[in-house]
Amino acid sequence: MESLLNRYPSLKPCRDDIEKALNLILDTYKDGGKVLVCGNGGSAADSEHIVGELMKGFMLKRPVSDERIPTHLKNNLQGALPAISLPSQSAVISAFANDVAADMVYAQLVYGYAKENDLVIGISTSGNSNNVVNAVEVAKCLGARTLALTGEKVSRLSEICDVTIKVPESETYKVQELHLPIYHYLCAKTEQTMFDDV
Repeated sequence: MESLLNRYPSLKPCRDDIEKALNLILDTYKDGGKVLVCGNGGSAADSEHIVGELMKGFMLKRPVSDERIPTHLKNNLQGALPAISLPSQSAVISAFANDVAADMVYAQLVYGYAKENDLVIGISTSGNSNNVVNAVEVAKCLGARTLALTGEKVSRLSEICDVTIKVPESETYKVQELHLPIYHYLCAKTEQTMFDDV
């Protein structure tokens, strides 16, 4: 944490919420859950980025010891932390937006994927993106954990999520610039905790 805050001192007010978010992610994986991530535009790209860091080696090699997998396959696999980027579900998203309701596309995916021990991460620079808010509301109905990455203002997401990291910026690109080091930290610390002794 100190390294993150030394490089990005503006994030110091977020320290407690970043630690809470890390515990939320770790609890999810220790309980056998998965992470679902959603956002729009640049935050959709961040969703993909987060999943990329979780599903394969990020800072560690994550060797696979699963005896069900033969050696010639195992040697080319890495330990995975189950995660799904909801924006990548383009066929379902386009069909649901056209046939039912565009602001419910992520909510539909959460309804289909989320279980009680899972975590839904909603990324929204304003904290008020309707499709992300609806996804979080459905997640809460299902008993899933919820985490938001937003800008500095109180928002609909900050009012309903278990944990919200509100970075101290309000302009979209500046908020996104601060989201990246936070989720890199969260992914690295999660990986270290889950795989360091492998």
